[in-house]
Amino acid sequence: MGAVAANMTLEYTEENTGAAGQGSAALEELFEPVRLGSLRVPNRFAMAPMTREFSPDGTVTDDVAGYYARRAAAGVGLLITEGVYVSEDSGPSTRVPRLFGVSQLAAWKRLVDAVHAEGGLIAPQLWHLGAERGDHPSFNPQLPTLSPSGLSSSGKARGRAATVVELERIRDDFARAALAAKEAGFDAVELHGAHGYLLDQFLWEGTNRREDQYGGSLEARTRFPAAVAAAVRDAVGPELPVIFRFSQWKSGDYSARIATTPAELEPLLGTLAKAGVSAFHASTRRHWEPAFPEVEGPDGRLGLAGWSKKVTGLPSIAVGSVGLDDAFQVAFQSGGRAETIGLDPVLEQLGRGEFDLIALGRVLLSDPAWVEKVREGRHAEIVPFRAEDRETLS
Repeated sequence: MGAVAANMTLEYTEENTGAAGQGSAALEELFEPVRLGSLRVPNRFAMAPMTREFSPDGTVTDDVAGYYARRAAAGVGLLITEGVYVSEDSGPSTRVPRLFGVSQLAAWKRLVDAVHAEGGLIAPQLWHLGAERGDHPSFNPQLPTLSPSGLSSSGKARGRAATVVELERIRDDFARAALAAKEAGFDAVELHGAHGYLLDQFLWEGTNRREDQYGGSLEARTRFPAAVAAAVRDAVGPELPVIFRFSQWKSGDYSARIATTPAELEPLLGTLAKAGVSAFHASTRRHWEPAFPEVEGPDGRLGLAGWSKKVTGLPSIAVGSVGLDDAFQVAFQSGGRAETIGLDPVLEQLGRGEFDLIALGRVLLSDPAWVEKVREGRHAEIVPFRAEDRETLS
């Protein structure tokens, strides 16, 4: 599936302890159990959600079940699925899996059972694209594309603004999907509030121009995502972990910010925490980059996951080019690739207590056994990422 990495720098020995100065002890800590709310995760590695559209008619196949089960068998602590539609108007594709429908839910149950049989844990990522569904979806083209203000992340008119009644229905769709996930045996659920999709469209002033209770100040813009989180919490009960994935950047706009300072981030995440969120998954392009570098002192080094943990006290998941030398938007281009690098940045952040879990994306597309190979010291066998890997079911 690609040439063996030639520049993997993961040799943690007594002589070579890495930039973190912690060496094998720090590496071993990545393989220790950690709590995520009520859930005991066997190690600190998660699989990041990656949409690949291998589910005809929104139904996960046996091949998709095998795809997740192989990564569970190779030691990934928590699998987070690709984005999963929560409603008939969630997105444009007929090949993205759905968490509604008799046959679709039965297939999910088989997939969850396959992951559990390998000793794994799994959470679905509940997804509504909002304006990013587009004006010409293949899936239910007769339904309108709804969003806070009928604006895409680029500022172009797309679809229309949802009414309050329609928002209440979407809120309930999220809750219904979360309950279906619990009944199918999933171990947690994740709400996709990142990357310029529906929940993020409410948080960001660039796509939220509403003049009702869901628009205006950052506090008001947080109300609908918080209402969704509260409805999901009510649906699944007090124990099932509810993860909220958020980002500053949007698809096509890497300079976007929903919070320009930690003082703005704190009430935003605090409101979501009060609504029932158990943990925050801070999506970044490069996990090691400081979120607010202008902050003086040691906190200026913190990544977005570190800040989310600092301001809420809740578990955090870091993500963004883990173990790779190139950000995803370059490596996903046709013919693109990203070479493997060492884990010193991960170990440094772990030493500062910035994250509880570290999510792996492309490294698990190219090499399902990445975690197992790291644990066993088989670093020279790790396979670098190629853009074609996302088209395969390795």
